[in-house]
Amino acid sequence: MQKEDKTTKTLIDKIVEGIQEKKGKGITIVDMEKLGNSICDYFVICQGNSPAQVSAITDSVEDVVRIGCKRKPYAIDGLRNAQWVAMDYGDVLVHVFLPDVRAFYDIEHLWADAKITNIPDLD
Repeated sequence: MQKEDKTTKTLIDKIVEGIQEKKGKGITIVDMEKLGNSICDYFVICQGNSPAQVSAITDSVEDVVRIGCKRKPYAIDGLRNAQWVAMDYGDVLVHVFLPDVRAFYDIEHLWADAKITNIPDLD
C-alpha cells in the first residue's frame, strides 16, 4: 500500500509540474481516497485562459507524466473544443477548464467531505 501511495503522490506532483510549466492557474487537488464509492482517488483541477492554453496544459501534463512516471493516460476527452479536458490516469483524474466552464460545473465542491488542497499559482 505504501508503494502505491508514493506512486500516486509522484504522479500528482508530476501532473502539477506539467500544469505549472504552461502557467495553469487555480490548481486544486481533491482527495477522495477515504470517501469510498468514488470513481478515482484524486481529482487535480486547474484552468487555462484560452482553448489554446487548455490544450497546451494537457500536452504538458501528458509529457511530464510520461517522462517522470512512465505512464500514459488511459483516455483524454474534450480536446476538440478544449473548454474542459479530462485526463484519466486511473487513480487520478485531471480536469483542465476554461475559467467560466470551471465556475459553472464547480466540480471541486461536489464532494463536500473530500480533503481539498489548493496549490498557489506561480507568477
